[in-house]
Amino acid sequence: MAESYRRSRWSHALFVVPYLIVFLTLLVFPLFWGMWLSLNKVDLFGGAEFVGLRQYARVLSDPVFHQAVRNTVIFVAVSVPVLVGLGLFLALALNRKTRGAAFLRGLYFSSTILSVTIVTLIWRIVFIPNDGLMALIFAGLGWEPIGFLSTKGWSLFSVGVATVWWCIGLPMMLLLAALQQIPADLYEAAALDNASKGRILTRITLPSIKPTIMLVAVIQIVMQFQLFGQALLMTNGGPAGTSRPIVMYIYETAFIRWDVGLGAAASEILFVIILCAAMLQYWISTRKEEV
Repeated sequence: MAESYRRSRWSHALFVVPYLIVFLTLLVFPLFWGMWLSLNKVDLFGGAEFVGLRQYARVLSDPVFHQAVRNTVIFVAVSVPVLVGLGLFLALALNRKTRGAAFLRGLYFSSTILSVTIVTLIWRIVFIPNDGLMALIFAGLGWEPIGFLSTKGWSLFSVGVATVWWCIGLPMMLLLAALQQIPADLYEAAALDNASKGRILTRITLPSIKPTIMLVAVIQIVMQFQLFGQALLMTNGGPAGTSRPIVMYIYETAFIRWDVGLGAAASEILFVIILCAAMLQYWISTRKEEV
C-alpha cells in the first residue's frame, strides 16, 4: 500500500516537470549565468577573464549609467502613479453593466495588445515636428510648435505619454475585476445609512481593493523599470542621452560596444534596483495598513 502511494505521488509530480524545465531554462539558468558574466570580462567573440567586482565598479563610476538611472527613476516615479491613478479612475467610471461601458472597456484595453513598434509609430506621427498632430494643434492655437522628440525635457515626457497610453489597459482591467468582487451588501448597508459617495469610496471601495492597488503598483514598477522599446524607437535615447533608460544602456554596452560582462553587471544592478523598489512599495503599503 505504501509503495503504491509513493509511486502515485511521483506520477503526480511528473505533471510539473514541463514547467520546471521551462522555469529552470528561461529563468534560473539565465539568472546565475548573468551573475557569472558580470564577474568576468567577456565580449561577443568568446573568452572570459575573471575580474571580480571590477565590472560593477566600472558601471557605478560611469556618468552615462548615472544619467540612465536618473532618467529611469524619474520615468518610473511619474508614470507609475499616473498608471495606477488613471487606471483606478477608469475602473470606477466603467464599473457599470451597460453596453457603452463594455465598449469603452474594450476600447481602452485594445491599446495593450499592440506591439511596441505599432505604438511608437503612432506616437511618432503624433509628435513629429511641423506636420504631426501636436504641431497642428499648436499651430491652430497660435503657439510655437515644440520638437517633443528632439528637445531636452520633452523627449522623456513624450515616451511617458506613449507608455501610459499603451499600458493603461492592464491596470484598468485588474482594478475593475477587484471592484466587481466587492459584495453588494456593503453598498446596500451604506445606502441605508445615507452615506455620501465620497464616504462610500473612502470607507468601502478603496479599502476593499487595496491589495489589488498594491499589486498593480508593484507590477507597473517592475514593468516600467524595464523601459526600452519606446525610448529606442521614438528618441533613440536622445537628445544627449536625456531619454536613455537603464535597459538601453545595457543593450548599447553589451551588443553595440560588445562588452558583455559590463552589460551583465549593469543588468544585475537593475535587478537589485527593481527588487528594492518593489519591496519598498510593499513595505509602505503594509506599514500604512498596520497603522
